[in-house]
Amino acid sequence: MSSETIIIGGGVIGLSIARELHKRGARSIAVVDKGRIGAEASWAAAGMLAPNAECHADDELFRLCTASNALYPSFAAELLDETGIDIELDRTGTLVLAFNEQEAEALEEKYAWQRSAGIAVEKLSEDEILKLEPNISPYVHSGFRYPNDWQVENRRLVTALRKYCEINGIELIENTIVESVPSGRRVIVTAGAWTNDLLPDPKVKPIRGQMISLAGRESRILTHVIYSQRSYVVPRADGRILVGATVEDVGFAKQVTPEAIAELKTAASEISPSLASLDIAESWAGLRPFVAGEIPVLGRVSENVFVATGHYRNGILLAPITAKMIADEIWGASTKISDHGVLKASQ
Repeated sequence: MSSETIIIGGGVIGLSIARELHKRGARSIAVVDKGRIGAEASWAAAGMLAPNAECHADDELFRLCTASNALYPSFAAELLDETGIDIELDRTGTLVLAFNEQEAEALEEKYAWQRSAGIAVEKLSEDEILKLEPNISPYVHSGFRYPNDWQVENRRLVTALRKYCEINGIELIENTIVESVPSGRRVIVTAGAWTNDLLPDPKVKPIRGQMISLAGRESRILTHVIYSQRSYVVPRADGRILVGATVEDVGFAKQVTPEAIAELKTAASEISPSLASLDIAESWAGLRPFVAGEIPVLGRVSENVFVATGHYRNGILLAPITAKMIADEIWGASTKISDHGVLKASQ
């Protein structure tokens, strides 16, 4: 590899950084992946952009996710213009539902601090939920709607980023294992769950997530992304419905298990009985890169080595802001990673 900039890891984070660096004038960029570009966690994701539905506190991670979410309308529009690929940014909104009194009480506690933090959240009664989504279970108790929590088709996003690289002369090197960090060139490690194959820190471990896709109908059964206590469902534009996801600390085992698939189908049917009759069209698993504290580690490891890892459940959501922050750090821009309150890599 003779490229001046080498990005090790070809998921959505690495590809977004490659694009951002190229847009700022960098040339001679290579993205290297141990397998197929974009085929690991980025391909396995559900594409949810849900900083509000998934947040637990008004903390650094929430603020980072919120800032990245705000970039998505322009990010999607630019990629469409650059590549002709629509990443299907769906701004219908997200519902978080309670199906009993205990779950409703937990949502009420969340509602109080979110309202005080200025988050756009709408409290919904059973009747209001069923009006929005007639196919929701009649046992629904109450819920919230987050109008600013969206989704994208993550596989189309990966495809668009790959095409940007191909159009603009960014070298894509697949099925190539990098055993050590190359010297003498700028290197950005974006290897996700495999970060520690190249860097001793930060400590990253894989967390398996299994998912299923239900075959759709001509008329959409659901329109919002919907969370319950046990699962979430993501309706796609083509009628498919994604259901996820398990959270399993099983090392690098990426197998799909019959038990998990059955549990996901049952949990989806509890959200909407209409889903019970749909066939499972696809099942898969991905390995999320987890670091302690669940906040990504971004920054400079040494003079010419940078890292962007530990995005865990938020890799798709955080891709645009991660790319901008790493590019800012490389070019010495006035806005630095440390200004965002994100953990920096060891100096």
